[in-house]
Order: sequence, then C-alpha cells, then structure tokens
Amino acid sequence: MQEKLAIDGGTPVREKLLPYSRQTVSDDDIRAMEEVLRSDWLTTGPTVGKFEEVFASFTGAKEAIAVSNGTAALHAAMFALGVRKGDEVIVPTMTFASTANAIVFQGGTPVFVDSEPDTLLIDPTKVEEAITEKTKAIISVDYAGQPCEYEALRTIAREHNLPLVDDACHAIGGLENGKRVGTLADINTFSFHAVKPIATGEGGMITTDNEDYAKKMRQFRNHGLTSDHRERQERGSWFYEMTDLGYNYRLTDFQCALGMSQLKNVPKWTKRRQEIAGMYDEAFAGMSAVTPLKVRDNVSHAYHLYVVRLGIDRTKAFEALRAENIGVNVHYIPVHLHPFYQRTFCTKKGMFPVAEKAYEEIISLPLFTGMTDDDAQDIVEAVRKVCTHYAK
Repeated sequence: MQEKLAIDGGTPVREKLLPYSRQTVSDDDIRAMEEVLRSDWLTTGPTVGKFEEVFASFTGAKEAIAVSNGTAALHAAMFALGVRKGDEVIVPTMTFASTANAIVFQGGTPVFVDSEPDTLLIDPTKVEEAITEKTKAIISVDYAGQPCEYEALRTIAREHNLPLVDDACHAIGGLENGKRVGTLADINTFSFHAVKPIATGEGGMITTDNEDYAKKMRQFRNHGLTSDHRERQERGSWFYEMTDLGYNYRLTDFQCALGMSQLKNVPKWTKRRQEIAGMYDEAFAGMSAVTPLKVRDNVSHAYHLYVVRLGIDRTKAFEALRAENIGVNVHYIPVHLHPFYQRTFCTKKGMFPVAEKAYEEIISLPLFTGMTDDDAQDIVEAVRKVCTHYAK
C-alpha cells in the first residue's frame, strides 16, 4: 500500500520546510564585517578594492569590478559594450528576466534564442542563426551553474567580431576544460544574492581582461563620474566630472568584507554542492519519472541549482512536494513569455519550443552548502513518494 501524500492528509516527510537554497554566514564572516563597520569607511573605501583584487586573483581575470547586484553587473557590461537603441543582443530565453532587462535598459533589443534540450544551456547553433548586421553582442548564461559550450561560442563570436558576455551568476567555482568561470568570456558577471554560493545580501562582480571595459564600468557604477570619494580624498581634491550617464551601483565596504570572507570557502562549498548533486544523481538513476539535466564533458558544474525534468504533472508535483515540506522551486519562466516582453517586443508562445517544453517539466530541488546528508535523503524520499503516487 502506497504511503498517503501530505497534500492528501498524510504525514509530511519533514516537519519543517527545507528551502531550495539558504545562505551560510559564519562567525568569521561576521567578524570581518564588524571590523569594517567600526572603520572609517562604509562605502567607496579600501575594502572594495581589496575584494576586487582577491576576486580577480581567484578567477584568474585581470580586472574585477564590484557592483550592487548581478543585474547592475549585466547593465554595466551592456554600457561598456556601447549597446544603444537599434542594437540587438542575443540572449537565451531560459534565464531570469534581468539578463534580458539589462539590454533593454540601454535601449537595445534582446534577440532570444532557444536552449539545448538536455542541458538547457544556450544552443550555439541557434546563436549563429540569430546574428544579423544589427547584432552588438552575445550573452550566454551558465544555467544552474554549468558552464556553456564556450569553445563554440567564442568561435562564433570571433568569426562575427562580436563580444561575448557570460552571465555567470549561477556558476562561481565552475570550470570548463580546467579554466575558471570568470575568464571564459570577454566580460563575466556574478551575483552575490542571498541564495547564491557567495551571499552578501545583494551584490555583484564583473570580471574582464579588457582595461577599457573595466574603466567604463567603474565610472558607470558611480554615476558616470571620473572619480569616487576615496580617490578625491587621497588626492586632497574636490573636483570631479560626469562624463557619461551612470548609476549608483556601488557595493558597500562591509558587503565586500563579507564577500571576501566567503570567497575563501568557494572551493569547499562547491565540492559539497557537487557531493549532494551526486547523491541525487545516484538516487534518481532508477526513477523513470525524474531526469536530471545532462552535465557536459570537461566541465566542473558549480550546482547553484539542481534541476530535473519530471515525467509527471509538474504543478501537482510542486504542490505535493511543498506539502511534504520540501521547498522546491521553478527556474525559470522563459523570458519571452513574460507580459512585458510580449507587449514590447512582440514575443509569443511557440517561438522557442525547447525552452517552453522544459518550462512545463522542470523543478529545482533544494541544494545548498548547509544541507546535511539526511536533508538530501528526505528530498529523495519525498520525490520518490510523490512520483510513485502520480505515476500510477
């Protein structure tokens, strides 16, 4: 006799909800922030530059630019590339809205492309088909934490003399062919939102080897000014000029202290995420109703998310798993299906069948550094319980 689902009045697998992700903040992190909070600088101070230095060193990039969030990082990238009205930027539809929004902020037009069915990463063949004389750049997204096919994407970008931007907000700690995420594209963007592997509450970073891009993005994050407060104080000067229309996208010193403290743990935390993903892979190998996304050869997956495709009704499964106190989520509604994009750019259902079909089937299972093996087993048990019920 099958166990009764919690949604039907049965006993939940867990007593309390396990979220799909949660930050890890240690006493060392708190001490690092406290030191800065007691200093003379809360923002535009020396800790910002220190964080940028260690982040650049960690990724292997020449330049790192700290900003207020991952969306600001993408917006700054579009500014540095000179995206403006009339320009097109190729972007996957299977991503969070901010990837495309950053293009629109600059007056550009996002040109959506479909995903590979087994990984849900941007399909390089679709990228090449979408290039026109108006194309200004290509944005890839390391969906769930897996690096895209950068050899193919870089080849396409070079052939058409286009810059490549990596939305790596899921993928810090990931590798492709031994090369760290953060160096795989001309500009690489990161998020430090609370559910990301590094969590500063809000926050972001941009990496590049291009000094001109870096200079433009540093000014862009500070209202388009030629200097910030600390630089003027060091020179004993008051003078500055606004050379471009920028934004207040600065990251505070105490957030940078937290990020710098957490960055030390990325290798250890990535390994733990991979261990949990391995438990899931093993448990779901014999379950026909659950298909994990494929992991490409020669990559190290950072596993910000663990996404599976379900062979049962996703809406019913979502509600049932939540009732079992498993905090599942869905990543993402394809951007071209959002009302703003349908209204503004005339996108519609049916344009990108791979992403649309995946959206109806995918679900994200809890995965974060602080999870225990018992937590992972609870999730496996709940998935097995729900799939067994609805697959009958």
